[in-house]
Amino acid sequence: MIRVLLVDDQELVRAGLKRILHRDEGFEIAGECADGSEVVAAVTRSSPDVVLMDIRMKNVDGVEATRRVRDAPNSPPVLVLTTFDDDELLSRALRAGASGFQLKDASAEDIIRATKEVAAGGSWLDPAVTGRVLAAYRDAGAPSSEEKAARLTPRELDVLRLVARGATNAEIAGELFIGEVTVKTHLGHILTKLGLRDRAAAIVFAFEHRLVEP
Repeated sequence: MIRVLLVDDQELVRAGLKRILHRDEGFEIAGECADGSEVVAAVTRSSPDVVLMDIRMKNVDGVEATRRVRDAPNSPPVLVLTTFDDDELLSRALRAGASGFQLKDASAEDIIRATKEVAAGGSWLDPAVTGRVLAAYRDAGAPSSEEKAARLTPRELDVLRLVARGATNAEIAGELFIGEVTVKTHLGHILTKLGLRDRAAAIVFAFEHRLVEP
């Protein structure tokens, strides 16, 4: 079972998510929070595998709550959920350490897939707003692209570009005629060399430094 912590200031939204993320789909609701100020304590108390985080809340918003969660040791990944296609807020959530974002008006199937992907250590960027959000992230300022990208080998750059386009490890392996284990090795080297946390951060880096375009 994937243990999920729900964070949203609307009880109706939390109830809807509980109907989607039920036991038959492999989920267990580890806890609920109505504000970002409650999240760190709830994570400590319930040890969830993933946090589903609302972006807009009255006291502590999802960006700050994500930062607090991700600053703690052994923290769970965070998937941001929002009804607002607010590019700047979502880009800030990525900077705070979120592993991805999903609009709340997505299908139940997409929310299930996104939650499973992020809980497994992957990333999920809703294609409906990804281009604009990553553009906003990039425009907010970045280190020198030449300085950081130069740390990567040509093959690592190939892998990073395909990751940024949403390719799975299997698809990357097929495209580059290498094994999946080799893809995982390259990705590990990419994250280490660039000082990135996870696959979502690698995707953001690629767009931020214009290795691919939205």
